[in-house]
Amino acid sequence: MTPDPHTQPRQFLEHLFRAAVTRALPLHNTGAFLPQPPMPGSGGRTLVLGAGKAGGAMAQAVEALWPADAPLSGLVVTRYGHTPPRPEGLPQRIEVVEASHPVPDAAGLAAAERIMALTQGLTKDDLVLCLISGGGSALLTLPAGGLTLADKQRINRDLLNSGANISEMNCVRKHLSRIKGGRLAAACAPARVVTLTISDVPGDDPSIIASGPTVPDATSCADALAILRRYAIELPEAVAAQLASGALETPKPGDGVFTGHEVHLIATPQQSLEAAAAAARAAGLAAYVLSDEIEGESREVGKVHAALARAAARGTGAFQRPCVILSGGETTVTVRKQPEGTPRGRGGRAGEFCLGLAQALQGQPGVWALAADTDGIDGVEDNAGAAVTPDTLARAGAAGLKIDHFLDRNDAYGYFSALGDLVVTGPTHTNVNDFRALLVL
Repeated sequence: MTPDPHTQPRQFLEHLFRAAVTRALPLHNTGAFLPQPPMPGSGGRTLVLGAGKAGGAMAQAVEALWPADAPLSGLVVTRYGHTPPRPEGLPQRIEVVEASHPVPDAAGLAAAERIMALTQGLTKDDLVLCLISGGGSALLTLPAGGLTLADKQRINRDLLNSGANISEMNCVRKHLSRIKGGRLAAACAPARVVTLTISDVPGDDPSIIASGPTVPDATSCADALAILRRYAIELPEAVAAQLASGALETPKPGDGVFTGHEVHLIATPQQSLEAAAAAARAAGLAAYVLSDEIEGESREVGKVHAALARAAARGTGAFQRPCVILSGGETTVTVRKQPEGTPRGRGGRAGEFCLGLAQALQGQPGVWALAADTDGIDGVEDNAGAAVTPDTLARAGAAGLKIDHFLDRNDAYGYFSALGDLVVTGPTHTNVNDFRALLVL
């Protein structure tokens, strides 16, 4: 039963979030894009390789939909805790292993090495089905020559804290890897490669999703080096020299290794936002989808959304209430340096968006909001995001919580936890990135 938005506003926003997530679940989206198995008698086999937060669910969807009499094997890596429960009676034909995200670890390195080893000996009669979703960049780690796992971990942390956007981060990751940026596809030659991907990036560019292990890369070593310099991220001298010389260049568009390959987007952020909009309209509300490509500092994006909601609440804006305002994309958080001895703040993009939103709403009557990551995890915490109500600032003030202090420390988790306004869902087994919904009554 759909919660009444007028009497159960938070529950209604959670209902919209569930509608968005459900639209992106692999089992609902995979069947239409599965290729035919190799012809019986051809000697060809089907190998499934993949990485991402949706990897476990994508593997199970393939197992459920693949012909029972057609051979199937492979290896997929997903984030710790993101392997869904196996449906009763579904035989496991694809191995799923878990590793760390957003900072890579030894388990991810071992998985990437195993995946590359599985590509050895493939023939033109073989089919490689690659299952790629957001998070694969960290989960599929195979450092370029001259880099250690510790180097990659430090560079990843520095990128995450720098404020770099996802395109910039993945440009660097591709050029410092032996598996990303089309290199996995090159390793699969001469087999036919079909990539099924769930987009978690603005613009749905497959070369950015999980750093595009199976698609051409139009960025260059020079681009990667410029990004590292822009954010003052250190590299070992030998690796910097390789970038400067172009020795770490990736396969480009037009390269013959991609001939005959197919790439299918099976779920996108826009589709999930439209599903949430349909759920809002079914409840009698107007629904507006701003964009699925919104980027920028999370707190600043929150302020812009607050301005739109305040105008709608006052009847002076472009949106007519009662309504829901929806958006997606991938914002960023620039982690601010703190004085020595100051406890480190906790939180992710969705929580920081809500801090900026609550601050700018100034207790505007009639406005509720929810922001969450569609994978169920906001950054590295155990919450998906947070909720904002008309009395957020008043309740926080009564509890002695100053929102400016929490913004200064990037501590959205601490703020909304104290108010009981964290949104906790657990892993959703998909990932189409940021989800934001503002309810204006």
